[in-house]
Amino acid sequence: MGTDDLSLNPNIRSAETVEFQKSLRAKIVGQDEAVQALVELFQVFTAGLNSPGRPVGNLLFLGPTGSGKTRIVEAAAEILFGSPRSVIKIDCAEFQHSHEIAKLIGSPPGYLGHRETHPLITQEALAAYHTDKLKLSFLLFDEIEKASDALWQLLLGILDKATLTLGDNRRVDLSQTVIFMTSNLGGSDISDLFAGGYGFIKSEDKPQTDIHEKVERTAVEAARRKFSPEFMNRIDKMVVFRPLRRDELQSVLDIELGMVQKRVLDTATGKFLFRVTDAGRDFLLREGTDQRYGARHLKRAIERFLVYPLANLLATQQVRMGDLVRVDWDGVHDELTFVREREGAIVTAEAPAEETVGASPSADGLGKAEPVEAVSEEPARPAALPAASPAAARQSLQGRKKDNR
Repeated sequence: MGTDDLSLNPNIRSAETVEFQKSLRAKIVGQDEAVQALVELFQVFTAGLNSPGRPVGNLLFLGPTGSGKTRIVEAAAEILFGSPRSVIKIDCAEFQHSHEIAKLIGSPPGYLGHRETHPLITQEALAAYHTDKLKLSFLLFDEIEKASDALWQLLLGILDKATLTLGDNRRVDLSQTVIFMTSNLGGSDISDLFAGGYGFIKSEDKPQTDIHEKVERTAVEAARRKFSPEFMNRIDKMVVFRPLRRDELQSVLDIELGMVQKRVLDTATGKFLFRVTDAGRDFLLREGTDQRYGARHLKRAIERFLVYPLANLLATQQVRMGDLVRVDWDGVHDELTFVREREGAIVTAEAPAEETVGASPSADGLGKAEPVEAVSEEPARPAALPAASPAAARQSLQGRKKDNR
């Protein structure tokens, strides 16, 4: 080794990639392999080392419904581009017949309805969310197993050469695009493997490593039976999403409650805080636990038992701006109760026009939209103050502490 040789560490990531990984882990629970796959692709792209003439990455997400396959794509888009809608999403259930491909690439000139059929994948659509710093696009084929053979044949060229020819012979370049495909293949078999309890097998029944290997093998074998070898050979990475365990669903509950709190603070008619007690959280988790539907069932339980009652309270002016509402569980009637604990819990002030509730841009310009957390057992959290300055928030909290004494 020469005197000028310097040992290098290839495991260190850029600050931008570390921020992206941190933001993604804050939004996605229990799917570390999928998060790692996205982070690695992002690092390769920002370094400029992605393969020329191919998409940035071709990812196939497998697993049961409600495990977060579509959610992770939307979360990554929200972090990088500022909106979960900044994804070109193709619902493959709409392309079960070969003639429906015209809706995707447009009809050729001379065909009936040529001018009325606008392709979904165009160069303009891919570049809609490009910035001077990040020229990257997300293309999602949701539930790919429901598509016709014609769509799979079309995908062969896209996944291999990153080009798509539209009906009017225009060419679309997808070399700056990450292509995601989701599938529920093997989902029912995976759910059967976890039949000992929601999202996990008891340790005395079977080791966790064995069950995770069986889950991955079940999903991969189902995909290989469904798709041709040519199709599977063009996929860069297959990621198997496993059902969420109960402790992971508790983390999902915290995230969803934070998003509900942000929705409340974003309303024009009234801004108030709410906190859900431990008994209330247990009730929501119990009502939202269903092995067949995953996290989606939990979101439906939150909408039914929390959001709808809060909407009624707000519409009937039983709660007003600045109130603090305690959400608890009534064991006698087996329902949630809503009690106004305090008035004026939020200190309001004029915020600068460029500030956005729940958004905290990082130093490198990577937008990170974090949901405002729901109020915990403390009277109020500074993070839930939507427009107050830090000094005003500290004065408000000090005043509450004196009142409590």
